[in-house]
Amino acid sequence: MKFNGDRMQSILSEYLQAVKRLEELAALKEEEFLTDPHKIASAKYHLVICIEAAIDLGNHLIARNRLRVPEGYADTFRILGENGLFTQDFVVRLTTMAGFRNRLVHRYWDVDNKKVFIILQENLPDLHQFINELKARLPTII
Repeated sequence: MKFNGDRMQSILSEYLQAVKRLEELAALKEEEFLTDPHKIASAKYHLVICIEAAIDLGNHLIARNRLRVPEGYADTFRILGENGLFTQDFVVRLTTMAGFRNRLVHRYWDVDNKKVFIILQENLPDLHQFINELKARLPTII
């Protein structure tokens, strides 16, 4: 597969912008967040953007390196782990993130807003770790 640096940079830019928005929302007090449907919707949207971008970046690397074809979104992260890009502990966190993406996209009405707030408080470092590990291992790609 031909490397599309512009596409990778565009996805990375979207990812980083979404992380920035999530950090702004994470700075809110719980009550302020949970009582504002616009903030909740924004958090859900930007989480989907981040997770989709991570999956897109991963799938690009998988295709470029002719690794096995993912069977689903979470499998993208498993394949990257199988090939030494991420530790198994981190792969578990990433696959959980992919599962949450599916809930946000397909069962958004069923997602507990308090859970979204907790994710903002506890899991944003995973979003940074994902990009930092890609950059550290693949500096010419990202």
